Amino acid sequence: MWQLDYPWLLLLLPLPWLAYRFLPAYNEARSAVRVPFFGAMSRAVGEAPGTAGSRRNRWQLLLNVLVWALILLAVSRPVYVEKPIERQQPVRDLMLAIDLSQSMETEDFTNAQGEKINRLAAVKEVVQGFIDKRKDDRIGLIVFGSGAYPQAPLTLDHASLSLLLADTGIGMAGPNTAIGDAIGLSLKLLDKAHEQEKVLILLTDGNDTSSAITPDHAAEMAANKGVVIHTIGIGDPDASGEAKVNLQGLEQIANTTGGRFFRAEDRAALDQVYTTLDQLTPHQVKTLSHQPQRELFYWPLGAALLLLALYQLGALLRPNLTVARQRQEA
Repeated sequence: MWQLDYPWLLLLLPLPWLAYRFLPAYNEARSAVRVPFFGAMSRAVGEAPGTAGSRRNRWQLLLNVLVWALILLAVSRPVYVEKPIERQQPVRDLMLAIDLSQSMETEDFTNAQGEKINRLAAVKEVVQGFIDKRKDDRIGLIVFGSGAYPQAPLTLDHASLSLLLADTGIGMAGPNTAIGDAIGLSLKLLDKAHEQEKVLILLTDGNDTSSAITPDHAAEMAANKGVVIHTIGIGDPDASGEAKVNLQGLEQIANTTGGRFFRAEDRAALDQVYTTLDQLTPHQVKTLSHQPQRELFYWPLGAALLLLALYQLGALLRPNLTVARQRQEA
């Protein structure tokens, strides 16, 4: 359909009529020789003096009114509104925090071929599948060991995210485990997001030993900011020291923020964890509608210019046509 962006300009349509009705005709004063017998001379030659201007030229009056209406229509900005275009925009931001401490080197997982692989390799395979399923979500990646470091900001470029995930290696963030620092860094990155639903998925196989902020305090900060943390423990709770995973602490972090705690003992259990997370953080998009507009002002403007051009062309040709007609009659 078409519409006018400035329809109120059409209120100016009667302006020429008002000027024609109430303003006096324009008379141009020129120097002339005045003779007392001008009337007798006019009668002798059979000619009567005419009135200058266009008040008696009906065709020119009609042309002026039509051109005025077309110009007003053009400046009222007619547009053709096309069908709405819909697109999808993510409404959820997901941050992945992956433990790269030395204990992730333990080979107690198996791949699809049944071969023994370390914990990080198993995590990479499953996380990659999770990323592939969340095409419309912004996903970021944090790695942590003795400290926490941003590997990838929140992004829809999942191809680059996959490359950055593949580049992670055991021990590259230090041999220890800083869970609290990983949560704190995640909150800083998620603060830059404008979406309301923000989720952190924390995956670790150890116990917090080197954080500047305790995991419990970091979890309270996340809860205050509305960030939901799902925790995944893949370590051995019977181990000692750094390699012993604090399942109770991870569960408390999840409960504080309204998230869920998962225990993944092998690759199959880890796969099931992400399947469950797909259900907890369902695929949600919001549809935005945009209606393109096509400008149409050039049609009435072009018609007005064409009418003026044809009128001027006719005015130029009229004397020649009159002379030619008179010669034929003679």
